[in-house]
Amino acid sequence: MGFIVGIYESKYLHIITHFAIITSMTISKSFKRNTFQVEAHNKRRAEEGLEPDEDFVAMWEYWEAEDLKREQTAEWQKDNLEYDLRTTQWILDKARASETYAQNLYAALCNMQFVKLDVMPLLTDQRWSCSWRHAGGIVADMREQGDYIDWYCSGIGNEVTDQAYMDMTQEQKAHYDSIRGYVPEGVITDEIRDDLERLGWVAREWAND
Repeated sequence: MGFIVGIYESKYLHIITHFAIITSMTISKSFKRNTFQVEAHNKRRAEEGLEPDEDFVAMWEYWEAEDLKREQTAEWQKDNLEYDLRTTQWILDKARASETYAQNLYAALCNMQFVKLDVMPLLTDQRWSCSWRHAGGIVADMREQGDYIDWYCSGIGNEVTDQAYMDMTQEQKAHYDSIRGYVPEGVITDEIRDDLERLGWVAREWAND
């Protein structure tokens, strides 16, 4: 019997597919979102000569289905920067057109809080924030491809010395040039700051305890 490398089929798979179809009509979604852990698990099990652990895979599929259901609720969508990012066409277009822009947006979401420019959120100082992993997942969903791992820690270690650059192969130089515009996590470029404000959100740094 061949080993299963993709997502193991389970009773939850049809739930995920059903809600993914509904969600894709209004909320940008990558169908690879939340698959990294399962694919890594399946690969590791295959290398060990074992079938995937059905309970482990079913657990991730169940969580994904629950996430998709929650995204359809008014409670989740209200004053939620993720919802605004994944449903606003002009910023979706920018994220899909440029990997550098997408990375800069991911970096801006990391180590930062945001307040919606609306009366009640401003009066109550209601803040939105997310983890680095979740920020990567948001960008993956906006681009409708990949998973959080494609962006996670992408702002770390981007700079190289002139000599190191000269020693690179042409292929390595081309790759480095493609990510030269990347910025560290927690940095908000002027373009991203302006676009988030246009979207109706302003950045607020975490307080130093």
